[in-house]
Parts: sequence; structure tokens; C-alpha cells
Amino acid sequence: MGKSVQHLRINGDRLWKSIMDIAEIGPGQHGGSSRLALTEEDRQARDLFVKWCKNEACSVSIDDMGNIFARRPGTEDTKLPICAGSHLDTQPHGGRFDGIYGVLAALEVVRTLNENSIRTRAPIEIVDWTNEEGSRFAPAMIASGVYAGLFDKQYAWAQEDVKGITLLDALRDIGYLGQEPCGAHSLGALFEAHIEQGPVLEEAEDQIGIVTGGQGVKWFDITVSGQDSHSGTTPMPNRKDALVAASEIVGMLNRLALDNSPHALATVGCLNVSPGSRNTIPGSVHFSVDLRHPEDEGLNRLEQAMKKNLHDISERQGMDIHLEPIWHNPPVKFDPDCIDAVREASDRLGLRARKMISGAGHDACQVCRVMPTAMIFVPCLDGLSHNEAEYAKPEDLAAGCNVLLHAMLKVAGVDT
Repeated sequence: MGKSVQHLRINGDRLWKSIMDIAEIGPGQHGGSSRLALTEEDRQARDLFVKWCKNEACSVSIDDMGNIFARRPGTEDTKLPICAGSHLDTQPHGGRFDGIYGVLAALEVVRTLNENSIRTRAPIEIVDWTNEEGSRFAPAMIASGVYAGLFDKQYAWAQEDVKGITLLDALRDIGYLGQEPCGAHSLGALFEAHIEQGPVLEEAEDQIGIVTGGQGVKWFDITVSGQDSHSGTTPMPNRKDALVAASEIVGMLNRLALDNSPHALATVGCLNVSPGSRNTIPGSVHFSVDLRHPEDEGLNRLEQAMKKNLHDISERQGMDIHLEPIWHNPPVKFDPDCIDAVREASDRLGLRARKMISGAGHDACQVCRVMPTAMIFVPCLDGLSHNEAEYAKPEDLAAGCNVLLHAMLKVAGVDT
């Protein structure tokens, strides 16, 4: 890189204003954002994003999963574009930074290159992936998953929200059903800037997370079958209380993760008790299990230990315990060259950085299977996300965007 490019910096105030402007679309009740995928609020945010991209002389294309690609030409325009981005949709009670930061950081990179008349060899692109959160249409990261060949497009189009509206109909309703087949838009590499959504960077007083990959995830449903009976007439030794057994399982999962720390995680996020009567002993309990580990071996070890413990609890409690696998997302590793570009940029900018694994799923964790990929994390207050109180400091957002800028320039090349 030439000297002028080495000293290039983004406009942090402009980045912050763009984030705050988007946050005015679908504002939450407590300072956050509520823009579920493919709603009217999402449409308005998409329209504004597309307008901003066109103002920067970018050409815009949309595929048939609603993914938006905004292209800044390169001097060697036949090269595959170097892309950055994330998502515009939010949780129902989401914050102002999750996802949107990555999209607008990429836009800020383009704005900075334009105002400084910097030409890259490879084109630069910005992407907004559809329905990353999965709050309206399950599963999460479905559009980037279709792009990467992990989900069938017909399956994705057929997913329904709670009102029975399909994803395909929602795309049509807001005018973002593009003509280009999802996956046909080739990219040379993808960088995704994101708030960490955890406490590691803040607690370590580091400003940049150099993300080397993502955790593996296995989801299960468990049904414990006991026996409904009267709470006032059934002696304690005679009971087959499904909730007592379920409680033991929840405690077992928590201990299992603690015994395999620091990387193992286990969560029970949903629990339904039947019949749900105050004076009836629960005869059935159905609940979810989320197991996570950054290594395949560790994830498999957790699963096998869980199965053994479930068998033991079933025998001891005298109840049937049914385990149903729901979803498996293997651990992913990002591209060494893209990771190195992020590390070099952090070092050049003099920022405190650390390598880390992403605990949450991201679009980058999907598309890394079909292209070189890396992520950049910045701290968020108290590690809080998926909450309207989610917050990231303007200086940290600017630092992450500067790392994104220089990492993309490293991979795209600069025309001198």
C-alpha cells in the first residue's frame, strides 16, 4: 500500500449518524430497534440503504432470496469482488447495532474510498443478507444458507411466519424478490464486521476481535413422559413427576458444560409443562437443548455424555425420556489469508486485538463454506445483545470499520 492509503481513515461521525438514521426506522419502545425480516420496516431500511449505495455510484442487484449486493467497480473489474456486510433485520426487541453495523461499516468503506479517490483492483461490494435473525422466518441465516448451498431454496421460500405468510410472499410484498438466482452472484471474499455480543473484549480491554471461526451447534428436543396425577392424593414415593426429572436434566446439562469449560455451552431455552394445572403433577415436559463447542470432537463428546446421563436419569426416575435431534451446524474455520488481513490491519492501526471464536451464528459462518471469509468483532457494553439496551461506543465502531477498510484493501489490492 502507498503511504496515503496507509494513513487512510474512515469518518467515524458519519458512520455513527448512518447507524442512528437507520435506527429511526422501526424504533423499539426502549431505545432499540424492531425491524423483523421482510416487514414494512425492513423495506424502508432496505430502500434507504439502496438509496445511499446509489448515491455512492454503486450498482445494485438483488437475488431471489432478497439479498442485496451493491457494487463499486474495480480497475480490474473482471476480478471477483471483495465483499463486506451483514444484515438489516433485527430481533423483535433488538438493539441498534447487531447486523446493521456490518452493513453500514461496509458502506462507510465505500464512502471513504470515493471521497479519497482510491481505486481498488478488484471491485468492492456491500451485502445485506435476508432474515439473518430468524425471528420472523425460521431458521436463522436462511438466505446466506441458501447462497452457500446449505438450504434448498424451495424449502426457504416455503417457510411461514406466525400469520402463515411465506417468505416468498413476503419478498414479493415488499418488492425485494430479485431475478438473480441466489448463489449465482460470485464473490472473491467476504468480511463481516459485528459487535461481539459477548463480554470478552470489554473485560480484556481489547478493541478488536480477530474472529478465526464459529462454534459448532447441536439442537435437540427432549420429551419426558411421566404420569398426570392429583397433587393432594398422590404420595411422594408414588409419583412420576415429569418436571422433577426435567429439572434434573437441566441441572445435568449445566454441570456438563461447566465440567468441559471454558469452551462448552449448554442451554435450555424453551420448556413446556403439561397439563399445566396448579393441582396436577406434571405428566409431560417438553424442552429444547442447545449444545455448543468450537471443535467437532468436543461437541460430539458433549452429546454422548448427555445421552448417557439421560439414560441414567430415565432408569432412576422410571420415566421415558425421548431425545430428538433438530439441527446440527458444524464448527467452521475462517480463511487464514483473510484472518491475516484483519490481524495486519489491527497491528498497523495500533489497536489492541485478540483472536477469538464466535459464539453466535452469523452469515459469515454460512458463506465461509463457499468463499474465503473472516469477521471483525468490536466490544459491546456488558456483552449485551438481542436487547434494546445493546450499545457500542462510537470510537470502537470506528476502529472496527478502519480495520475493515484496510483488510479489504489488502485483499482487493490498490491501483497505484
